[in-house]
Amino acid sequence: MITYLMNVYHLEMISSSNILYCWSATNGLFPVIGAYFSDSFVGRYRMIAYGCILSFLGTVILWLTTMIPQARPTPCVDSSNNNSCISPTIFQLMFLCSSFLLMSIGAGGIRSASMAFGADQLQDDAQSLNRTGAMETYINWYSATSALSVVIAMTFVVYIQDNLGWKIGFGVPLVLMFLAALSFFLASSLYVKSKPNSSLITGFVQVMVASFKKRNLLFPSNENDLLYHHDMNSVLAVPSEKIRFLNKSCMIEDPNEDLSPNGSASNPWTLCTVDQVEALKKLIMLIPLWSTGILLAVNFSQPSFPVLQAGSMDRRITRNFQIPAASFSIFMIISLVAWVLLYDRILIPVASYILGRPARLSPVTRMGLGIFISFLSMVVAAYVESVRRSVAIKEGLVDNPKGMVPMSAFWLVPHSVLMGVAEALNMVAQMELYMCVLPKGMTSIAANLSAISMGLGGVLASLIMNSIDGITKGGGNESWVSSNINKGHYDYFYWVLTGLSLVNVFYFMVCSRHYYASTRNN
Repeated sequence: MITYLMNVYHLEMISSSNILYCWSATNGLFPVIGAYFSDSFVGRYRMIAYGCILSFLGTVILWLTTMIPQARPTPCVDSSNNNSCISPTIFQLMFLCSSFLLMSIGAGGIRSASMAFGADQLQDDAQSLNRTGAMETYINWYSATSALSVVIAMTFVVYIQDNLGWKIGFGVPLVLMFLAALSFFLASSLYVKSKPNSSLITGFVQVMVASFKKRNLLFPSNENDLLYHHDMNSVLAVPSEKIRFLNKSCMIEDPNEDLSPNGSASNPWTLCTVDQVEALKKLIMLIPLWSTGILLAVNFSQPSFPVLQAGSMDRRITRNFQIPAASFSIFMIISLVAWVLLYDRILIPVASYILGRPARLSPVTRMGLGIFISFLSMVVAAYVESVRRSVAIKEGLVDNPKGMVPMSAFWLVPHSVLMGVAEALNMVAQMELYMCVLPKGMTSIAANLSAISMGLGGVLASLIMNSIDGITKGGGNESWVSSNINKGHYDYFYWVLTGLSLVNVFYFMVCSRHYYASTRNN
């Protein structure tokens, strides 16, 4: 997509990257909004259905930008001179961005509910599925299947775009989106469709409001004098001692006033149940661990730079065939799928056989391994770019960013492989942890909590890039993230991300110890 923005819409690398960062951020945040409405009001089936329709409309508009000449800037008079290129008008940018927005909203509807909708078809609760390892296996294969769709996009579709043009290149995803939506609707009668539960998210707000209203209420010196409100069929009669001030929301002050004749709360905004309080505590205790995914997502949100790097390197496999620059991210997806296969079908069965019992790494352990491997991937990326830039300068290509550096683009593969393994470990583990810890009625939201960190990571990546650009180009110097990658210092940019990743490793260690201590005490 960055190639389309720079070559067809004549945008600079910084502007193109910012658009893609914002698109990535909305792709991460809309699923969370969709998950709330899916769990609370709409239902998962209908949310996916709405998402299919909106995604299809967004794909149609993107395709129309290639079909309608007035929807995009006129071609450059002299392709070697950027000054001869006409910038896009406000209308043209708004038309293009409207397609991104519709696709993001549509993706929010589909991604927010698809994983939870699939879990519904298993017809079992998350805790029992986790004990048998079925939940981990389901999430692994869901992620692998999603990754395979990206492989198709990065190979088949990108090859068409490079060789047959943007009209056919954007027309193929349009047809695929139509077929996907059609197949989903045709199988409607076969699905298990769970009903939405509007009380869970509202219950969290009620706990916070009730705790605030009772902030001056003192705990009695004798714990036996405390009465807590709980559901008749609840196994929890007393809340835990963690985050104790929230316990005030379920304390009964006067049974005659606080409770109705049937035992329910007279006012749910002043008296909540123990289950509501404990569910909110679980969510709060997950927040520090969840936050470690934000810096990790910054590393995942670097789609532009590897494309520019690959475009300046030798991508030939044979004399007459070379891999498109945009397809090099396929190696990250392939490594993700390969790791899922290796872990689920070889490592786990072999370890279980040797130990004589089911052997699995905990979700928190896998999250930590993913963060550490992501740090290693940034070390590799920084080193490879420093070598590529040195070769480009040695070959006299400083002022020719489109010239081919005599260095194989396959030097970029180790970084992509490490990032793929990191994503397979961390993101799958995050989804498994959230879906198993949080209540079943929050399955859609639990499955998309990692999407929030991805969205915030995209925003943070944009802020980091803009800050580095503003600082480094001062005094007439060339920006580290210049459109001319041979003059810029992308290696320095990667070293900055490496340092942040190392900080994130230590931050995760602190958060994981705190989480384990909290769960043990509970």
